[in-house]
Amino acid sequence: MNLYALTAHEILSKLKSKETTGEEVYHSVLDRIKNIDGNIHAFVRPHNQKAAIPPITPVPMKPIPIAIKDNICIADQETTCCSRILAGFKPPYNATVIEKLIQSGASFLGNTNMDEFAFGSSTENSCFGPTRNPWDTECVPGGSSGGSAAAVAADEAIWALGSDTGGSIRQPASFCGVVGLKPTYGRVSRYGLIAFASSLDQIGPITKDVTDSALLLNIIAGYDPKDSTCVDQPVPDYTQSLINDVQDIKIGIPKEFFVEGMHQEVKEAMTASMEILKKQGVKFLDVSLPHTEFAVATYYIIATAEASSNLARYDGVQYGLRCQPQPPRGTPLVDMYEETRDRGFGPEAKRRIMLGTYSLSAGYYDAYYLRAQKVRTLIKNDFDSVWKECDAILTPTSPTTAFKIGERINDPLAMYLSDICTISANLSGLPAISLPCGFSRNGLPIGLQLMAKPFNEEMLFRVAYAYEQNTEWHKRKISL
Repeated sequence: MNLYALTAHEILSKLKSKETTGEEVYHSVLDRIKNIDGNIHAFVRPHNQKAAIPPITPVPMKPIPIAIKDNICIADQETTCCSRILAGFKPPYNATVIEKLIQSGASFLGNTNMDEFAFGSSTENSCFGPTRNPWDTECVPGGSSGGSAAAVAADEAIWALGSDTGGSIRQPASFCGVVGLKPTYGRVSRYGLIAFASSLDQIGPITKDVTDSALLLNIIAGYDPKDSTCVDQPVPDYTQSLINDVQDIKIGIPKEFFVEGMHQEVKEAMTASMEILKKQGVKFLDVSLPHTEFAVATYYIIATAEASSNLARYDGVQYGLRCQPQPPRGTPLVDMYEETRDRGFGPEAKRRIMLGTYSLSAGYYDAYYLRAQKVRTLIKNDFDSVWKECDAILTPTSPTTAFKIGERINDPLAMYLSDICTISANLSGLPAISLPCGFSRNGLPIGLQLMAKPFNEEMLFRVAYAYEQNTEWHKRKISL
């Protein structure tokens, strides 16, 4: 088998037995990128170089090639969030997750495509053009971490990092047939993640199977004083949760997540998945999360408000794009601000900045942003009630399989509803994982989502691993 097709844990085993070397693995993946990425466009900026490994670091070498979403800072490497406004920006520092990867000996493959500033669910809102779904190149890979998910699905990376603000790891993982984990808010440092919505963003792994997800979370999780929202709590060895035993675990099935408009094939895959887990000893309970119907509206008020605030810093003064109107219109500084932001931001970024600015403006703050924060508390309280009787919650990751490129790009509301099953976990700060659970009749992957209590990623890994060990979906490969 080609080295690029292996999982990280399979490669680690071969490295340990000296059946291969880190160099051979790295070049196998690079060759794969060169051969097929012209059709997929998962990468916007290949690095083609290894990270510099500090010679005094007493950490076991794990030279597994990894792809990095284009909103995670790597020192002296251009990082643009796939936006024209950050063209040429090279961070002077590494994100904390990058430092942790360097300490582990990782090889960096490059930056992956994404929706501009993570604004989207299809990776069509990128200044570099769309990424294509490896299972059907006429379809989107999901978003905003579509490049990372497509790279892993197409064996262009052994594993990858994404970020998840409202489903941006899990939804593309579902569309591309890979495993995507959004850790608990505060479990992984956000230092060096270019902010979209600071109370919702979280970095997480995109991998070929559940074991790799646990391995990568082991590397990137942990307290970081550089991130004031990072929680100082011990990090367990997540691989200890990979046991094929879910006897008597209680999983809630919330009726509110099985929404109108859900594809019949997705429903069938959920029913089949529940039967598999039931045979393994899982006890299912019908539960209710009554405020779920307000989650989309709540999310798009809070997320756009925080985006408006975070993106105010991009004005052409300190970094990135700077434009002057020709001929000059009047006040040079104001003209430069307006021209830079008009030419630097794409349509979706402008839309979200305007929505967020409106909801934060005088006379509307209490009616929109403050009310949304109160509803957010109600949504979290719903989950807190469910945890009194359940160990986890099972839902679809997305109500549909991947849609065609261009199908929803001019319909923002339809695009926003792509995240209807995922945003509640971000609003509540919960850990959630998506893993493959079937395929549509058109050969497109379907994703199963599990959610658990804050800082209980071990439960997610335990249930996901048991499901994976009793199915073959994660072994199905793309012919490219």
